[in-house]
Amino acid sequence: MIKHLKWLSVVTTIGMLFILLGGALVTKTGSEDGCGDSWPLCEGELIPSEFTFEMVIELSHRLVSGVVGIFVVALAILAWKQLGNKVREVKFLAIASVFVLLLQALIGAAAVMWGQSDFVLAAHFGISLISFATIFILMLIIFETDKKLHTESLFIQKKHRIEIVALSIYTLMVVYTGALVRHTESNLVCGDWPFCTNSAPLNFANYSFEQWIQMGHRLAAGILFIWTIVLFIKIIRNYKDSKVMTNGWLITLGLITLQVTFGALIIFTMLNLFVALMHALVISCYFGMLSYFLLLSYRSAYKEKQGLLDETNHNRIS
Repeated sequence: MIKHLKWLSVVTTIGMLFILLGGALVTKTGSEDGCGDSWPLCEGELIPSEFTFEMVIELSHRLVSGVVGIFVVALAILAWKQLGNKVREVKFLAIASVFVLLLQALIGAAAVMWGQSDFVLAAHFGISLISFATIFILMLIIFETDKKLHTESLFIQKKHRIEIVALSIYTLMVVYTGALVRHTESNLVCGDWPFCTNSAPLNFANYSFEQWIQMGHRLAAGILFIWTIVLFIKIIRNYKDSKVMTNGWLITLGLITLQVTFGALIIFTMLNLFVALMHALVISCYFGMLSYFLLLSYRSAYKEKQGLLDETNHNRIS
């Protein structure tokens, strides 16, 4: 039965990525109003009599979201039944995955029916990331049942736990600024990269509102990139005997490097749709990795609180 649960968790995780990409596609193609202000109907009809490109994009996103939503509920129920009494975090994640998915759907529906400001709409992608993260972590926990990840002996020091939490929160802030760039149509207000105008990089006086949003996001993303590198170095130095930490942070570093690359390519390719979608995909995977390290940090804190580590283990790095 665990084998079937693993397959379900993988399919659901991939489905959540499709929801994220679908939402990004809707925004990037201007299809938010593809069905007018009707939800869950489209232009007041179950099956529209006429189809437009924007309508097809919006309807496809709704269909994928509905189908994946069923998978999320099924995964939450089965994981609760099979692992809820064995793995401490499963019940919380099962509830959280369904709750955040419903919240994500309600915010999307509200945006369609009543409209929202750009600053409110920008929060939607961040909530979608959290929704994806709950499913991603649940999948990894299910795969832990065969002990292939070997995390039982891992202990993350308190100072690194705090930094992982801070980095995760900051990532959501950076994601918000990126979504704000998209919703305020500030993607191409700066023709150069990394500065708005490379020939006059410090000419802030003439910036428009949209240029401040664009450059604010670039600055925030640059800090995230540097912070990830610094934390990666700390992890490699302190947890070199833990494959989960070293390999995991190698992947995390690779993802943030790809994210910065795609961010620059958005400018160089004049908002190429594939590049823009990859930009959304990579940050989703990056946040998923951070979420897993949050889980490992929580487990280390729990061990410390419960006195489950003897003095030798407490002083061990991994």
